Amino acid sequence: MEYRILGQVEARHEGRPLPLPGAKPRTVLSALLLAGDQVVYDSQLGDHLWGHRAPATMNAQIYTYVSRLRKLLGPHARITRRSPGYLMETGSAWFDLAEFTDRSRRGHRALAAGDHRGAVSLLSSALSLWRGPALADVCAPLADAVRPHLEEARITALHGRFEAGLALGGHAALVPELTRTVRAYPLQERFRAQLMTALYRCHRQADALAVYEEGRELLRGSLGVDPGALLREVMLAILRSDPALYGPARERAPAGAGHPAPPEPAVR
Repeated sequence: MEYRILGQVEARHEGRPLPLPGAKPRTVLSALLLAGDQVVYDSQLGDHLWGHRAPATMNAQIYTYVSRLRKLLGPHARITRRSPGYLMETGSAWFDLAEFTDRSRRGHRALAAGDHRGAVSLLSSALSLWRGPALADVCAPLADAVRPHLEEARITALHGRFEAGLALGGHAALVPELTRTVRAYPLQERFRAQLMTALYRCHRQADALAVYEEGRELLRGSLGVDPGALLREVMLAILRSDPALYGPARERAPAGAGHPAPPEPAVR
């Protein structure tokens, strides 16, 4: 069995998608998967399904959704009643969130160890598991509670992949993707600092400083604050033409690789 929540919620058996009609059954399935072989209480499922407006028939409706899941998933999934809740035993099933977490963890370990090629490979592989916003078709209470944490994990993996790519000298190849990422996350100073570093390495000092100024105006306008220490440090380093922006020479990627090669970034 395969379960996917990093996008629309899916269940697959031998590569064939199983029907999961209705947001509420998908919400119950997602909550059980996220619990990781732990009991999910009826009250928790009620919160995930209805927020603070659970109906008087909550328990009966949850029972109906669980029964529907059992029929849809067949013998490949075991959902048992463990009063006052339900337990889903996934066994050896593949779960995209668990796989993402494992690949990300190994990718960050590789990055910390200076294995930048390994980090790019692992973190790129982890990010490829995302098919869109996580829990895209479940009830809003569950999505609102869980999605921000999952999105933060994705952002951290993306930041690590950019860092490793810059360490391999991929600044020119990374500028377009970093530009798109800064547009998608305009208040994320880490991405903005990485874009500034990449532009500077491409001999685009004026563009790098323009990215800083844009961020400064956005932060002041949206939050009433000035850029943090990271952005200010990179901006000042650019003004000084600080050689540290290039970092020490590192391994070189093979010609034509997706993330070319030199220096380790000064931005973390």
